[in-house]
Amino acid sequence: MSEYFDALETRSDDERAAGLATALPRQIANAMANASGMAARLGAIDAATITDRTALATLPVLRKSDLGSAQKTSAPFGGFTTKAPNGTRHVFQSPGPIYEPGGDTVDWWRMGRFLHACGIGSADIVQNCFSYHLTPAGMIFENGAATVGATVFPAGTGQTELQAQAAADLGITAYAGTPDYLKVILDKGAEMGVDLSSIKRAAVSGGALFPSLRQEYVDRGIQCLQAYATADLGNIAYETSAMEGMIVDEGVIVEIVTPGTGIPVKSGEVGEVVVTTMNPDYPLLRFATGDLSAVMPGVSPCGRTNMRIKGWMGRADQTAKIKGMFVRPEQVAALVERHPEILKARVIATREGEQDAMTVQIETDGVNLEDVSASVQATLKLRGTVEQHAPGTLPNDGKVIDDQRSYD
Repeated sequence: MSEYFDALETRSDDERAAGLATALPRQIANAMANASGMAARLGAIDAATITDRTALATLPVLRKSDLGSAQKTSAPFGGFTTKAPNGTRHVFQSPGPIYEPGGDTVDWWRMGRFLHACGIGSADIVQNCFSYHLTPAGMIFENGAATVGATVFPAGTGQTELQAQAAADLGITAYAGTPDYLKVILDKGAEMGVDLSSIKRAAVSGGALFPSLRQEYVDRGIQCLQAYATADLGNIAYETSAMEGMIVDEGVIVEIVTPGTGIPVKSGEVGEVVVTTMNPDYPLLRFATGDLSAVMPGVSPCGRTNMRIKGWMGRADQTAKIKGMFVRPEQVAALVERHPEILKARVIATREGEQDAMTVQIETDGVNLEDVSASVQATLKLRGTVEQHAPGTLPNDGKVIDDQRSYD
């Protein structure tokens, strides 16, 4: 097995930028011509001018709620696919409900790249314990396994005793599923007295892989790596044997933005993950995942050169009701835009006595606090205390609104 899935993984920055300059306007033009829902959001933009990340950041952010709303009036996909429902291989339903298309062309969800990084290939039999029911997780990994030539045992979820026995009977060499279910199978196998030592690799997603659990797998001779993927976007980023952050997939563009807005944060700051996919069948542009992460500096020791992110760091939805009024992250962003002297802002919601209280913390070298207080009232529609902090001293945790009130 070659070290890398393809030559795209080791491109220089200039080569990757040149590829983006060609692929991005082509994908935008595709969406405008063939996906009516996406075209309506983009308006009269000139696709040929969107050739880099800076230009991409001028486009509107698309949210899961937007998909749901559009699908209610234009079933089943809301006009965000370029194919009719009977032109897709599968139709899936995720909670909401949200309906998603699925394809069966080679690496449609781009999961092959991750499985290759896990060392999974044609010599492997993969026990796929992702669900095949309604949602696309099972088919996402099935499609990826086919891409790397692996054989699949489509186990799905549940019936752990049968899973353990099948793993032993088939000589399963690799597991795909949520991080914790492999331990359930291994423990059941030990209880039954069946030998599961043939399992050497695990490709996991859909839940937290805690260090203690990963170490338990290592102690059992299993290398366990995780991917960050969604039903809408497929693979977004993935671990390699270097295990230093997650490398962004070559088929997407990842931005980290201030939660609730489309404004990119400074490199290294925590923010919301926004993804643009190059899948021509499902051209989601600037799709907000609602997840928090941050860009890591430098290049992975494994030699793959694309951007790295820190992985999942929480959820980005921070809207809070203070004194009966909703305060949203985009309002805080509007406050910062009013004052170039403000580098960063954070709203703290607390209780004083039996009343809500709001404090607005700002990072700045110096600003007129009276002017800022007036802007707070204008943008947040509430009065609050303004606190001035030195640059770099507010927490880098992605929080724009920190609700510290106890609801016990």
